[in-house]
Amino acid sequence: MLITTSRKPSQRTRSFCKSLVRVFYSSYINRGKMSIRDVLIKSSELDFDKIAVISELKGNPNRIDFYDLNGELIFSVELTVGIPNSNANSKSRVKTENLRIQSEVDELYELGNIMGIPKFKEGFAPENLIVIKQGDENNRAIIEFYGSNGIVTGPKMFIKSWSK
Repeated sequence: MLITTSRKPSQRTRSFCKSLVRVFYSSYINRGKMSIRDVLIKSSELDFDKIAVISELKGNPNRIDFYDLNGELIFSVELTVGIPNSNANSKSRVKTENLRIQSEVDELYELGNIMGIPKFKEGFAPENLIVIKQGDENNRAIIEFYGSNGIVTGPKMFIKSWSK
């Protein structure tokens, strides 16, 4: 998956994108003046079949739109994020080739399908794992990442809403 931003992203949004690259098998490009069509072409050149466009509100990441190579919106998530500082949990790294997803919210398994991440099977150690937990009255779901040593690593995403 190719990750990019809306135009003129804040430093916080760029940091969020870079933290997503660390936990997903993906690549980040600075969008600059590129149109979505140009981003689709770049994604195809890099052999990615999905694009995630991170949008922001008041300098903070607030939405991820997932597109296929035809430019069709396939999934959208409205969120807020918690980005750990670079020293926090620095010993916990996600091995993207072993990444699995576990969700208490069935509709959000779609994120795993979009990114080609298989479901977590019970009985395995909780390592290299995306965990989607049921939220509360403020957030419908919370997404956490567990590294190869089973320790929570960043980023943490608080999902407000989603749509297909």
